[in-house]
Amino acid sequence: MDVAGLLKAKGNDVVSVRPGDTVAAAVSLLNEKNFGALVVSSDGTTVDGILSERDIVRHLHVRGGALLDDAVSTIATTTVTTCDPADSVDDLMAMMTQGRFRHVPVVEGGRLVGVVSIGDVVKSTVAHLEDANQQLNSYISGVHR
Repeated sequence: MDVAGLLKAKGNDVVSVRPGDTVAAAVSLLNEKNFGALVVSSDGTTVDGILSERDIVRHLHVRGGALLDDAVSTIATTTVTTCDPADSVDDLMAMMTQGRFRHVPVVEGGRLVGVVSIGDVVKSTVAHLEDANQQLNSYISGVHR
């Protein structure tokens, strides 16, 4: 399966924050949507960064509650690894494992078209394994009749 298949299954809606939005607004949005990360985008179509729960926790430890009034751009990760809809899920999984990140923006032709999480990858992998298991069981049942 490829990343486009993941997006087809989960949808390609992207929730983003602007670089100037406050960390408090981002925290509220993360909570409301039950997300682990948000794409930072000044125009909703390009990736300026990504803000994860980890980013917030790391900076909260240093700055305390004052962090909530800061702009998202002050703590967001700006070197963002992205993927293409044509990339394979196996390659995506390897990239996420090697980079130790859980969310990857999907970019096609320079335009943000979705976000995939490690949960999406795991769900897809489990579904594929369950399907393969069912096919093997059907084959074995047919052979032994």
